[in-house]
Order: sequence, then structure tokens, then C-alpha cells
Amino acid sequence: MAAKVLIYSTRFCPYCRMVERLLEKKGVQAERVMVDEDPARRDEMTRRAGRTSVPQIFIGETHVGGYAELASLERAGQLDALLKS
Repeated sequence: MAAKVLIYSTRFCPYCRMVERLLEKKGVQAERVMVDEDPARRDEMTRRAGRTSVPQIFIGETHVGGYAELASLERAGQLDALLKS
């Protein structure tokens, strides 16, 4: 079973779109939480991730970070295993 992927995002974030494209190439359907539409969800993101910038990506319960960290996992060949955990 594949891990659930959650992306805290905003409507106008180019890095958020890059995350979505990378995951789509892998056949992963992520849940998007639009923090610009719901301040309570932004507070949730900040508590969980310890960061205020978007995107913030969670694979299962693992906080990956933002786009740079996700891309780094992909380049290192570690993203597929994390997605399958």
C-alpha cells in the first residue's frame, strides 16, 4: 500500500506546482491543503512542520520538507521507497 501524501500549498506557489508535477510523474495522487484559504490549516502546517513557507510535504507521518528536499530524495533514488512505505 502506498503512503498518503499531503501537501500544504497555496494557489500561487510555483514550487507547489513543481511538487505536484513530480508526484504526478510517479503516479501519486496527493492531498492538497490550501493554507491561503484556511488560516487554521496554516497554523496546523506551522505546528506540524515547524515552518511557515509552502510547500510543506508529508509522506505518511514523515515530514519531507519543501520542493528542494523532495527533489533531493528523487535524485538520490530514495523517494520511491518512501512513497511505498
